[in-house]
Amino acid sequence: MQAINPRTGEADYEFAVTSREDIASEAARLRAAQPAWEALGPEGRAGVMMRFADAIEAAAPAIAGALAVDTGRQAVSWIEIQACVGNIRGWAAKAPSLFAQLPSEVEPSFTPGVEIVPAYSAYPLFGAICPWNFPVILSHIDAVPALMAGCAALVKPSEITPRFVEPMREVLAAVPELPLAYIRGGPEVGQALIEDVDYVCFTGSTATGRKVAEAAARQLIPANLELGGKDPMIITASADPEWAAGVALRSSIVATGQACQSIERIYVARDIAEPFLAHLVEAAEAVAITYPDPAQGHLGPFIFPPQGAKVQAHIDAAVASGARVLTGGQIEQLGGGTYLRPTILTDVTPDMPVMREETFGPVLPVTVYDDLEDAVRQANDTEYGLSAAVLAGSMEEAASIGARLEAGAISLQDGAMTSMVGDAANESRKGSGLGPSRMGDSGLLRFLRRQSLIQQTGAALTIDAYAEGARG
Repeated sequence: MQAINPRTGEADYEFAVTSREDIASEAARLRAAQPAWEALGPEGRAGVMMRFADAIEAAAPAIAGALAVDTGRQAVSWIEIQACVGNIRGWAAKAPSLFAQLPSEVEPSFTPGVEIVPAYSAYPLFGAICPWNFPVILSHIDAVPALMAGCAALVKPSEITPRFVEPMREVLAAVPELPLAYIRGGPEVGQALIEDVDYVCFTGSTATGRKVAEAAARQLIPANLELGGKDPMIITASADPEWAAGVALRSSIVATGQACQSIERIYVARDIAEPFLAHLVEAAEAVAITYPDPAQGHLGPFIFPPQGAKVQAHIDAAVASGARVLTGGQIEQLGGGTYLRPTILTDVTPDMPVMREETFGPVLPVTVYDDLEDAVRQANDTEYGLSAAVLAGSMEEAASIGARLEAGAISLQDGAMTSMVGDAANESRKGSGLGPSRMGDSGLLRFLRRQSLIQQTGAALTIDAYAEGARG
């Protein structure tokens, strides 16, 4: 397959698609290594994972270089690597205490003379199908706790951003006892992965997530899905409009808005709407794109060029239906890359695609509301329920509103905090996901299967006792 450089628009990288036979072989190799890995115990695994983190840090220049070409981003590439290393070290530090807290005492059964001893074992082979927007962190966000739980892990990064796999494979060579492998290719490789693993995690669009869930159901394996979002932000009349504008902008456009937790709908009280919009436009127009120098500016190109066309279609459809563009609004082709400056829309209506579908770009549609109850209703009027945000004059006011929003994680007095806070357990609503939280303790515990050792402390029943019982 070929991969496109998002800054030049050229197909300048080729890679071999992992064959079906090689996927099966890799899965068999990992399964063979998994019992010894699980037998190390949480402390032993933590030691290996710390070495893995050290090896990533040592190879950071090579990984960041590949990732920067994959995504067209420099600063965010380094942030990704730091986040990945932090994730590994965090789970390595926490896993031993989580295992120590698992119930292990003998439990008396309701059945007289019977005791139950709880035991736990990891799913042998975990699989991940990962997206292109944050290739390194999202290729490991589930794999790391799965490995710490005792699973082996098989990871398929997106075929849109495949370059970082080469330096990561060199990292793995430095930690040979770690049962982790990467495979590359398109949807057919993802399908093969599902057929060969015992538990699958998928991060991506809701439409593709449904296909993954169906494929996993045919295999009778668990599917953990982190899917799309259309995150709302409610800003109350008591919020400082300049502060709110700064938070809303950052929460919407970081990484060119190519993040599932990006704020994609803003509801602001009429009392502060005018100054809020003035500050928002001023801040948006101060944002620079990273062209021609990728080391300068804030917003890089669209990683997947067709995404730029989708975002432009959302903007154009909104304008055609009466929305106004206060700043931005037009895709720019620069040096072969596809860019969009922060775009602020007003006079939007709930039926517009920019208000109903995941846009995945630096677009901020703003709705002015008169009644808070109506703002909450509009915020909840969506097929998604990933996350949301509330900005108010006090934490108490924000919390009272946030508790009414139908989403898994609610940022109060900030926005898009799930990108920064990895230990806040939450479960997505509606079409934004399925399964236990990848955050918090459940991020690891979901990969453990409960087993019960049922101890008969009295006399085991005989066949004659059964017959006697049947006669009453």
